[in-house]
Amino acid sequence: MTDIYIEKTLPEQLHSNEHLFQTEFWAHLKSQFGWDPFPIKIVYKDTAYTMLVLLRNFGLGLHIGYIPMGPPFPEPCDGKETLLIAIAEELKHFLPQSITFLRFDLPWGRLGKDNLPGPLTPGKMLRKATTDIQPRHTVILRLDRPEEDILASMKHKTRYNIRLSEKKGVKVEECGEEKLGEWFDLYLETAARDRIALHSRDYYFAFFRLAKEYVHEKISVKLLTARVEDELVAGIIMAIKGETAWYMYGASSNNKRNYMPNHALQWEAIRLARENGCRFYDFFGIPRCNEPEDPMYGLYRFKTGFGGDFFHRYGSYDVILNSLYYRGYTVAEKARTFYYKKIKKR
Repeated sequence: MTDIYIEKTLPEQLHSNEHLFQTEFWAHLKSQFGWDPFPIKIVYKDTAYTMLVLLRNFGLGLHIGYIPMGPPFPEPCDGKETLLIAIAEELKHFLPQSITFLRFDLPWGRLGKDNLPGPLTPGKMLRKATTDIQPRHTVILRLDRPEEDILASMKHKTRYNIRLSEKKGVKVEECGEEKLGEWFDLYLETAARDRIALHSRDYYFAFFRLAKEYVHEKISVKLLTARVEDELVAGIIMAIKGETAWYMYGASSNNKRNYMPNHALQWEAIRLARENGCRFYDFFGIPRCNEPEDPMYGLYRFKTGFGGDFFHRYGSYDVILNSLYYRGYTVAEKARTFYYKKIKKR
C-alpha cells in the first residue's frame, strides 16, 4: 500500500498550487454553484502538497467527490492505480459516509502529437469515468520567446488570417465587467449554433468578480472583444495564474465570420499573456480528431494552427467507494452524455 498522509487544511493554503482549478479562487467559485470545497494537506513521498476536493450532494444518500487536475504532484513512474486508491481510502475518513466515489481528473499526460498515455488498469475499485470532465487533449504554446518566433511557428494559413483580420478592420480590445452581459448574449448565440451547454449568466460574472479578490494568488480574468464597425462579432475570456494563461470561453457571431475575428482575438490573447509574464498559453482543449470529414475538424484545425505542443492527459478516473450507488450514478451519467453528445448535437 502506498504511504499517504492526509489532514484537513484551510482554503488559503491552496494558493501555492500552479493550476487554476486547484486554487482557493476555484474553491470559492464552485462553492457558489452547488459544490462544497474540501481542501486537504496530502503528504506523498515525504513531500507535502495541498489539494482541492469538491463535494456534491445529489440527495438520496448520494455524495460524490471531484478532484480537478489532481493529485497536484508529479506523475509516478508506476503504481498510479494503487496511489489513487490509497488517496481515496485515506480521504474517505474525512468525507460524508454517503460518499459514492471520488473522481480524479488527472493532470498527468504525455507531450507529442500522437504520444497518448496508455490507460490505467481498471479493477474492483478503479474505473475509467463515463465521461471526462475537463478536455483530455490540448495544445500548449510556449511564450518565452520573441513574438516573431511565435508567429513563425504558426501554420501559414493562421498567420494569413491574423493579417487578414487587421486589413478588414477588426478591432480587439480588453474590456471590463461592464461588457460581460453583451458578451454573454453572444455566447448564447454561439451555444444555439454549436449546440453546447453553458453555465448560467451569474457564473461568468462571479468568475470575473472573484478574480479581483484573489490577488495573492496572482489570478486575473480578462475579457477580449472583437468588433467590426462597432458591431460585436466575437469575444473570449482568458484566465491567468502564475506562468500559465488559459483560453477559457469563446463566443462568436454568425455575422462577419470571414473577417477572421477569432484569429485576431487569439493573437491578442497570446500577446497579452506574454505581457503578463506567462510562459505558457493553454488552448484548453482540442478535439481528438484530425480528419477533414469529422464535424469537429474545424475547431481542431483552428487551435492547432497557432503552433504549440500537443499534450494528452489520462482523463478522469473514478475510485468506487459504494458500488451499488455508483452503478446507478453511471447509468444516469451515460444517459445524460448520450443526450448532449448525440441528440442535442444533432
